[in-house]
Amino acid sequence: MILRPFQFRLSLLLFLCGTYFLIAQTGSRSVSFNLSEVALLDVEPAASYINLAMNIPTEAGKAVSMPEVNVTKWLNYTSAIRTGAPKRSVSAQVDQLIEGVTLKLQTGTASGSGGGLLGTSAGNVVLTTSPAVIIIGIGGAYTGIGINNGHLLSFSLEVNDYKKLVQTTDKIITITYTISN
Repeated sequence: MILRPFQFRLSLLLFLCGTYFLIAQTGSRSVSFNLSEVALLDVEPAASYINLAMNIPTEAGKAVSMPEVNVTKWLNYTSAIRTGAPKRSVSAQVDQLIEGVTLKLQTGTASGSGGGLLGTSAGNVVLTTSPAVIIIGIGGAYTGIGINNGHLLSFSLEVNDYKKLVQTTDKIITITYTISN
């Protein structure tokens, strides 16, 4: 078989390229990775109050009626836990009670743009001056930011003792939320 000059050059070029690809080097480098433990919590929108005004009856002999359930707040969080650490929970408590009235909080199922191991609702919880768990089972997760992200908070009032009801004007109660292991 006689190779023409062009075929010979092409064959030589392919041979050299093939030889080049067979000779390879490898190397390795260490990469350092660090993520600190994270536990951040926020209620949105932050600039507004929850208003739960009882409705005055329009006829003598009728009971005071409760306000509609307030669904204007969202609970957002970010969590990164240590390996082997227990899942996190969120608790809520009030700084004071109003006699004759029970304040309840129901957290919704996590929704929005978040991801990871988001927590689940602990059900309808009565808020007192002691911490009550409202969300359980949070792992490495984030809920997304702002309204329509995280857990919808539903607040409701219930009369628990009519004898203790007194007229109150703009009684402000502070609710404290805590995320913990």
